[in-house]
Amino acid sequence: MNSIDLLVFAAHPDDAELACAGTVASAIALGKKVVFIDLTEGEMGTRGSVEQRRLESKASAEILALAARENLGLPDCRLENSQAHHLKLIEVIRKYRPKVVLCNALSDRHPDHGIAAALEKDACFLSGLAKIRSAINGAEQAPWRPEKVYHYIQDQWLKPDFVVDISNFWDIKEKAILAYGSQFFNPKSTEPATYISNPTFLDFVKSRAREMGHFIGAEYGEGFQTANVPGVNNLFDLR
Repeated sequence: MNSIDLLVFAAHPDDAELACAGTVASAIALGKKVVFIDLTEGEMGTRGSVEQRRLESKASAEILALAARENLGLPDCRLENSQAHHLKLIEVIRKYRPKVVLCNALSDRHPDHGIAAALEKDACFLSGLAKIRSAINGAEQAPWRPEKVYHYIQDQWLKPDFVVDISNFWDIKEKAILAYGSQFFNPKSTEPATYISNPTFLDFVKSRAREMGHFIGAEYGEGFQTANVPGVNNLFDLR
């Protein structure tokens, strides 16, 4: 495959939709190719089943018009920043050769998110080392290191290093989130209540987007953090 524009890692199905679906939709509207890689199937989640979440992930991918979506099948709630897990991520980084990668939040309520952030960031670096060997379908892969790696912000409030204006893409983000019907509020559901199935949770997601947008004078925004200092060509590139 030729190099894609953007690869988005997520510890669980729905992580990326909640945190950065508006940014993804805005990139796709510009003609960029975007791929989602879910690390786990969210099998430890209280509500829904693996089969339901697979269907929901597929529906969300169609709403966003992703170029591809894969699930690595790593163990939910048992992610490790380990050599074995590095290799799984390196294989897809080298397969899709992304220019930019979005990763989980550096710190968050769910322990998998912070672990995934470190795993994803380290795999992006290690993928560029020629002496780390990987193969897909018996074919050896060439090294590849993304140009930029950023972390989206999830449940806990973190100060963003930059914010993307998603005002024109809120509706698509909301549809992509609501594709996960098993996870969010449904008055007809007989499953146990959870933190995100509370009817106020989606109000919180919208409020967070409004808050991030407020920082840059937009209606809605999504915030990101970076380990590197972002650069611009001149002061007039800044909003």
